[in-house]
Order: sequence, then structure tokens, then C-alpha cells
Amino acid sequence: MSEELPALPAIDDIRDLLRFETEEGRIWLAEERMVLLRSSELRGLRRELIESLGMERAKGLLIRMGYIAGQQDAETARRLRPDASLFDVFSVGPQSHMLTGQVKVTPLQLEVDEGGSHFHGVFEWANSFEAEIFLTEYGVSYEPVCWAQIGYASGYTSEFFGSQILFREQGCMGCGEKVCRIEGRPAQQWDDSEELLRFYRPDRIADKLFALQSAVTALRENLTAEQSFGDMVGCSAKFLQVRELLAKAAESQVTVLLLGETGVGKDMFAKALHEGSPRRDKPFVAVNCAAIPGDLIEAELFGVEKGAYTGADESRPGRFERAHGGTLFLDEVGELSPQAQGALLRVLQEKELERVGDTRTRKVDVRLVAATNENLDQAVSEGRFRADLLYRLNVYTVTVPPLRERIDDVPELVRHFVEKYCSIHGKQVRPPTDRAMAMLRSYHWPGNIRELGNMIERGIILAEPRGHIEAEHLFPQAAGPAGQEPAQGDASGLDEIARQVLDQGMSQAELEKALQRAALARCDGNITRAAELLGLSRATLDYRLKKEAGSP
Repeated sequence: MSEELPALPAIDDIRDLLRFETEEGRIWLAEERMVLLRSSELRGLRRELIESLGMERAKGLLIRMGYIAGQQDAETARRLRPDASLFDVFSVGPQSHMLTGQVKVTPLQLEVDEGGSHFHGVFEWANSFEAEIFLTEYGVSYEPVCWAQIGYASGYTSEFFGSQILFREQGCMGCGEKVCRIEGRPAQQWDDSEELLRFYRPDRIADKLFALQSAVTALRENLTAEQSFGDMVGCSAKFLQVRELLAKAAESQVTVLLLGETGVGKDMFAKALHEGSPRRDKPFVAVNCAAIPGDLIEAELFGVEKGAYTGADESRPGRFERAHGGTLFLDEVGELSPQAQGALLRVLQEKELERVGDTRTRKVDVRLVAATNENLDQAVSEGRFRADLLYRLNVYTVTVPPLRERIDDVPELVRHFVEKYCSIHGKQVRPPTDRAMAMLRSYHWPGNIRELGNMIERGIILAEPRGHIEAEHLFPQAAGPAGQEPAQGDASGLDEIARQVLDQGMSQAELEKALQRAALARCDGNITRAAELLGLSRATLDYRLKKEAGSP
């Protein structure tokens, strides 16, 4: 690129990225949340940093802050102007710097190849906000003072070209000059590159902070241990309440019944309960009762003897025997057949079982944890579940809250899933953008934690390597105004539907039947898929359809 530079391109495309949500108290630049700060606030912050840390450390901290901001803008530059010239694409950085009110940029010289192996740039800065607040507070300086801005220029250019490029001020308004002038080169081309680079490296500030850092680390580890339960993390009041209830139950042998919607993580809580119990070194065996055909469930749970039925070519233990000494987790326990319910009740009462096709009894020592998303009291009243079995199961009942009631846990869960799926897919991406995180927090989460995990995995797959997970990666319908919530999570829309239903005089039972018919129509009569769409088990939907049809 020659030294005869064209004028900066139109800034309209960058200006269009800036959105004000005054009623929500938010400002967006693309997907990054912005904050308007008064110069008096920035002046006070800079003064506190200098007085607390000293001039050199305050300079390094502000340079690193600016560097991060520059990296963020470089990520979107090429996407914003994909078909423009290299100069126009690179100008996104200087123009973003201008749009945010930090400085007016005029390019004087720019020599660069497409690969970025050669770079030499000279720019003029006018109206530097950093120089102005420094002059107001301290007067004329002997050294340049536009620290955050020089960090921004270095971070933006380094990220844009993929190599370490450092800028320095060759003249500064803070030193009494009319404008600032900056020059950028690859780091190795500066004679004092090590002196410049030290400001970009984290600084522990003082020897005294080493002890404080160790103390903070210890406190954080303790807090993490308190907030976690097994592999689970959370800080919301409802999560901590469930964790406390399960922690108290873990040391005992009491049967635990976990209640909660589909996808809330009942299986993970059951495993955490086992790992916190004296049985942690013994087997943890999980069974999804809804996934096993009714005529095979007894053989799966209690075992089978050779020749008990056609196809039983050898004797084998059931899940109870495999879990001997440990914990057996029965998920979707409400799906058990009446015959299997009776056999389960006998095992719980007598602590012994008979394999299918056998007359001998076998002693078993199993701690039972059951889970369901059904209302078992209703199932008992409808004759689908044994009351005496329910009395045995609900000795210690814990309700796992849906994700929409523990939104404060979303950031921690997002970090967990990002680490998990980056490792699984062998891909490094950055956390969700500010806008994406705001939408995650405002979403209604009908699929709970399972839906969150799936959404983050999809975001990692769609995100650019080393790029951020953006709102459109998580919510394909999020191409509208920044901060707009997905339609599925729009509580006001649901309220309007409810009002319309009531205005039509429709009862709750009639509404449920209409939803069932609509789900079956959408799924072409497939009961299993329709049940998933409604958040019900297949057996529950099948029962309701037969009841509606008047079948016995």
C-alpha cells in the first residue's frame, strides 16, 4: 500500500452498529455492551490508579485495558467490510476509536502487505480525551500520556494482522504539543522492544500483593467448593438450597425422590449425591425407565435366569445387583409398569429380589434415588402409580428448580459448557458477547440446562476459531435489534395468549386437549415426538389420549 492514502471511508456502517436502549439502560456497539462515562469519572479513576499503583503500573494497566478493547474491534472489522479494500477494512479500528469519542484519527502513512509481515503506520490524533483529563489533573507531562489509546492501537493492529505490532507516541498533547502523533511497527523492529512489551505483560503490582493473591485464591477455591456439588456449579439461592438438602441426605441411607422438569439435571444431582455419600467408591448405576420397553423392565432391573423366556440364552444380573453396595438411580420412575412397581416395592421392603424365571432370593444392598417430571400424586389418583410405592419413594423429596428460576447460575453454567465443548470439539472460542449473554439471561429456558448445553455447543460449532460466540450463533432469530429477546422466551406473548384463551371461555382441560391435537398434527401422529414437543413422557401422553378417546 502506497504512502498516498485516501480519505477515511464513510463511517455510517460503524455508526449503525451503535444502538441505544434507553428504557433498558443499555447501549450496544455491535454485540458489545458499552457504557457512557463522564470525563470527571475517568479523571477520578486515573488519579486513583496513579496514586494507588504508581505512574508506571497505572500506565501498564491502562495500556492492557486498551489492548483488549482493540482486539475486540479487530474481530468484527473484516466481517463488517468483507469486500472493501485493505485500507477501508483496517480503518474500522481508527473509526471505532473516533465513534466512541476518544480521539480524532488522521492517517499520515501506512505501509503494509496483505499478510501483515511488513507494517509501518503513522497517525495523527487530535482531541485526545486522555491528554485532556491528564492536563486537567496534573498539567504538562514530560512523557506521553495517552496510555489506553496506544494500547488500543496496538491491540487492534496486532489482532487484525495476526502478529505483534506495537505503537508508541512520538508526540503528545499531554506534553504541550497541539496534536498527538503515533507510529506503529512490528515489535522486533523497535530498539527498545522489551521496554515497550513490559507494559503489555500482567503486573502483580507489588510484593505485598503476592500474599493477598494467595489469600484470594484460597478464598475462591473455598467458595467454589461451597458452590459446587459434584460436577455441578451454581450460586443462586435455589441451587444452594437444593445442594444443602442433598448434602444432608448424602451421609444417610434414605431413599431420595428428585422432582423437576425435563432437562433440569436430575441425573447430575443424583450422581453428585452418590459421590458425596459413603458409597462413593461403589457403583453408580442409572436406569431410564422410559427408555426400556415395559415387558423388559423387570428383567433389566432384577435380572433374568437362563430360559426364563424366549431369547434368554444365559443368566445375567439386573441393575439392582450391579449396583450392590452403591447407588441405583431410577429416572422417569413414573413410567414403570404396574407389575414392575410391585416388584420394586418388594425389593425396597425386603432388601432382596428374585430374578425373572428364578425362585431363589438374593440379598441386595442398594441406596435408591428416583426421579420424575410427573406429578406422582396425580398419577396415584388416576390409578397409574401405586400409593404404597410412592410412600416408600418420597421419604426425602427434593425439587430441582427450572433454569428460569436460577438465572444467576447462567454465567457459571455457560463457562462450564464452553470449556466442556471446546475440549470435545478441539476448538478454542471466546465466551459469548455481552449481547449474547444478556439474551441468555432473559430467555425463558423451556428445555432448562439441557437446552443451554445444546445451545452453547451449537454456538461453539458456528463461532469463528478464537472468535466470540455471538447472539446469532445461539438464537438464529436474533438478527433484529440488539437485546431483543427470542420469541420463545417472550412472557408477555404468553400472557396475551392466555388472555385470549380466557376471553374465549376455554377451560384448562380443553386447552390441554387442543395442544395435544396440535402437537400430534405437527408430528404426523407420532406420539413419541409429540410427547417430547409437549414436555411429557410418551406413556403420559398415550394415557391422556386413550382417556380422551374413552378407551379402557
